[in-house]
Amino acid sequence: MIEFIKLDANSMVPKYMQIIDSIIYNITVGNVKIGDKIPSINKLSEEFYLSRDTVERAYSVLKKRKVVVSVHGKGTYVSQNQINSKQNVLFLVNKLSTFKMKVYDSFVKEIGDNYQVDLHSYHCDESLFLELLTKYKSTYDYYVIVPHFRSKTLLHKNSTDKVSAIINDLPKNNLVLLDNKEHNIKGDFIEVSQDYEKDIISALEAAKKKIVKYNKLTLVYPKSTFYPYPRKILTGFKKYCTQNNFKFEIIEEVSNETPVDSKSLFITIEENDLVNIVNKVRANNYILGKDVGVISYNDTPLKQLLGITVITSDFISMGSQAAKMVLKNKKEKQKTPFNFIDRESL
Repeated sequence: MIEFIKLDANSMVPKYMQIIDSIIYNITVGNVKIGDKIPSINKLSEEFYLSRDTVERAYSVLKKRKVVVSVHGKGTYVSQNQINSKQNVLFLVNKLSTFKMKVYDSFVKEIGDNYQVDLHSYHCDESLFLELLTKYKSTYDYYVIVPHFRSKTLLHKNSTDKVSAIINDLPKNNLVLLDNKEHNIKGDFIEVSQDYEKDIISALEAAKKKIVKYNKLTLVYPKSTFYPYPRKILTGFKKYCTQNNFKFEIIEEVSNETPVDSKSLFITIEENDLVNIVNKVRANNYILGKDVGVISYNDTPLKQLLGITVITSDFISMGSQAAKMVLKNKKEKQKTPFNFIDRESL
C-alpha cells in the first residue's frame, strides 16, 4: 500500500493531514480495500523521512474515525471501505446561550451538508477547554473557537498562557476564532469578532439624541459571575460618558435597594436585571421610555415584543461570515456588525 501514499513537501497542509487524506483517498477510489494492512509507523516514517509523532498523529485520527483498526501484535488494518467524505468541524463555545446558538446555527446553515459540525461547551472553564482541545486536537479538519474564560474570582479573562499555547499548536489553516479578538493568537487564520469597547461607544453615540434627555446613565455590569462579560464593555461605557460629560454610575445588579429616579437611563446586560428594572419602573408609576429609559444588551424576540431598545451584535452574521470564509478558504479577520435598535423603552 505504501506506493499509493503521496505527500507534497511544498504543501502548506500539515504532513499528518496529508497522510490521512492520502489513505482515505486510496480507500475511496478502491486502491486499498477493507482488511488490507497499512504500513507500520516505523516503515512510513522511514519512507518519507517523517517523525514517528507525525505518523502516530495521523493514525490516531484514522482510528478515531474508525477508518482503520489496530490488532495487537499484528498491525493496523483498513476497517471500512465506505468513507464519510464530510469535513469534520469542532465548534467550541464558552456557553450555550441563545446568542451563541445563533452563531452556531447560522454557521451550520451556511456551511452546508458537506461538513459535520460538532458542538461542545467548556463553560468558560480553562481546565475543561484544555481537556476538550487536547482530546480532539488531532481529530477534526476545522476548529471553531469562541474564547472567553473566567478567573478563580469569577472575573472575565480573554485567554491564559495555556490556552494560547494549545490554540497556537493548531494548524492556522484549520482555525476559526469568533466573538472575542483579545486572544493573543498570531498568524493567518479566520476571525470574526466584536470590538466591545468601540461597539458600545458607537451604539450609544447613535442613540445620543434620545440619551441627552436623561440626567444619569447607569450600566448594570455583573463583575463576578459564572459566565463573566468582557471588561471592554465597562471601559467603553466609561469613555462614552466621560467624553460626553454624562453623569454615570456602574452597579453590579438591580436589587431591591437600587433607586430608580425619574430621568434616569439604565443599560442592562443580564435578563434578570432587565426584568427587575422594568418592574421597578412600573412599581413607581413611571412611564418606560419617558420617565425612565432602558437599553438592553443583545436582541431577542421577547425584547422585540416588549418594545425594549437594544444594542446588539449580529450573531447570525457572525456565524455566516465565518462559514463563507471556510468555504472560500479565505484567511481574513472581519468585524461583525453591531447595531442600535430603537424601540419604545428609550
